[in-house]
Amino acid sequence: MNRPPDRGSMAVETVLLAPVFLLFLMFLAGAGRLVEAQGEVNGAARDAARAASVQRTLEAAASAAERIATGALQEECAAPAVTVDGSDFREGGHVEAEVTCELDLGFLGFGATKRMTGTAVVPLEQFRRVE
Repeated sequence: MNRPPDRGSMAVETVLLAPVFLLFLMFLAGAGRLVEAQGEVNGAARDAARAASVQRTLEAAASAAERIATGALQEECAAPAVTVDGSDFREGGHVEAEVTCELDLGFLGFGATKRMTGTAVVPLEQFRRVE
């Protein structure tokens, strides 16, 4: 029996390359998850800043911003942190909302977290009534 010397080499190559291919797929899934989460944190910051911009007082603005950001990120983060800067909280001013979130990357096979931060600045609503 005269067999070619490379018989079965395709199976060996497949077995050797399969873990590399799976690691590449896991990397793509992790990178996609990070991009999606950053977009959601940025959107929550934008929504929080917009909700704060229509409030009458800085305390009400901070409360509204936290409520909106927490509702938007309840599936993403355990406890998102919201910071509202309204040092310019007067007519013609602006409000800035910063949302910070700890993203759990445990689905990738290792227990790691990534801190995501989103910031948005919105001008105060021109026709809001100030007390």
